[in-house]
Amino acid sequence: MGDARRFRGPVDLHTHSSVSDGTETPAEVVRAAAAAGLGVVALTDHDSTAGWQDAAAAVANTWTAAGTGLMLIPGMELSTRIEFASVHMLGYLFDPTNEALVAETERIRSGRLRRAEEMVSRIAADYDLTWADVVAQTTKGATVGRPHIADALVARGLVATRSDAFAGILHWKAGYYQPHYAPDPLTGVRLIRAAGGVPVLAHPGTAGRGRVIPEDRLARLVDAGLFGLEIDHRENTDDGKARLHELASRFGLAITGSSDYHGLGKPNQLGENTTAPEVLDAIIAEASGSQPITG
Repeated sequence: MGDARRFRGPVDLHTHSSVSDGTETPAEVVRAAAAAGLGVVALTDHDSTAGWQDAAAAVANTWTAAGTGLMLIPGMELSTRIEFASVHMLGYLFDPTNEALVAETERIRSGRLRRAEEMVSRIAADYDLTWADVVAQTTKGATVGRPHIADALVARGLVATRSDAFAGILHWKAGYYQPHYAPDPLTGVRLIRAAGGVPVLAHPGTAGRGRVIPEDRLARLVDAGLFGLEIDHRENTDDGKARLHELASRFGLAITGSSDYHGLGKPNQLGENTTAPEVLDAIIAEASGSQPITG
């Protein structure tokens, strides 16, 4: 499938478009990645591959006559859960038509939609917010989630920013929070591998060293085919990163770094954290579900 090192520029393996909770279309994410000087970008919308085609079409326009341009790694951020704790699983280069994975992501998106409707109903009892306000913040086929509710709250003037919404009205302590269906991480790893993809645990150190995924549970994920840990991420704490490095060394896991770019939805900037080219090479070598996309 090629050698990632022949592509010039940094490797960013975690971005979101308006297909999930980003503010830019897939094509706009690709153009922004090229403008930022990236050599490789992964599109990893939540529980959806709906942006792959548009992103792929935009990649062709980044290539020059000299034979340089942007490589796109098709991916997804799969929602999983351990009891009440959300755990996100990045999957790269899997088969987007795999029946089991398609069925599971459809179930997750349906659960997200029901959750969003329930949360809006609860919020509407205390604030001037309607479901139509939330729908107005989405694009056709988008995975509806809390970020869209946050954007609706901003549009209504009830909060200043998306971050303020998550710190206030949408915080679980505010009383409006509603969980949604998601499989356990072990199922997530197995689904991605069965679809020919490569799974990486997304930003697993956000709550610090003591809240990193338990070692015994991580061991089961490794046995099922977990490839790596996304350690270089702005939301991982310093002590969480230290613990993750220990675990990566112990279990022989690859280390990735990414921006988790959401356009204007988050302050994260493309390329603020990156992945070593040799790690990308290993992902490409292990994948059998789909291929990197170039011009």
